[in-house]
Amino acid sequence: MHAIRSVFAPIHREGHRFVAIAAALTLGLFLVSNVAGWIGVVLTLWCAYFFRDPDRVTPTREGLVVSPADGVVQMIEPAMPPPELGMGDDPRTRVSVFMNVFDVHVNRAPSDGRITRVEYRPGAFVNAALDKASEDNERMAVRMTTSEGKDLAFVQIAGLVARRILCGLEEGQTVRAGERFGLIRFGSRVDVYLDAGMVPLVATGQRCIAGETVLADSRTNEGPRHGEVR
Repeated sequence: MHAIRSVFAPIHREGHRFVAIAAALTLGLFLVSNVAGWIGVVLTLWCAYFFRDPDRVTPTREGLVVSPADGVVQMIEPAMPPPELGMGDDPRTRVSVFMNVFDVHVNRAPSDGRITRVEYRPGAFVNAALDKASEDNERMAVRMTTSEGKDLAFVQIAGLVARRILCGLEEGQTVRAGERFGLIRFGSRVDVYLDAGMVPLVATGQRCIAGETVLADSRTNEGPRHGEVR
């Protein structure tokens, strides 16, 4: 039942016009040929699938940082937060989650807290899987203070084919962990910069579910996790 709901999930409002356009084009293709029309049907269904927006079950204990995106943990490494967020010159642990075109692209808040800064920066559209995408690509950077007073940042990064970042957050806004806040169209990445002392509880190559997978826990003394393909 859960698998069925994930496939036939509601469509995000941002996708309504794309599905409508694809459906209209499909009708026109049927006037040309049945083969072209059925290709249009497949593309319309894929468009609806891409913009799916399933509900998620978010762990609610304070101190947890959940993944803001569906996808694979591309890298975990020390990195400087975006300078426009004013988070100082010390590197922080950065967890990068890469979304391919088949992942859910609705993004969710990683923790309970208050948004303290939202900054957009135009840029390039290189492959989001590359390390330099964090610096070179178009991005929307968000800084927040969690309900426990931790200083976090999360950054939506455009990818090779992504051409629009949507972020509905505003400075001063209060959010809950797992709350929907935006979307990136057609392949992209989200970086999370953890506060000092916070250790990631995921491993490189691990698949994350937005709003559900715990990336870090400020209340644990567990060391970094390592994983292997089995």
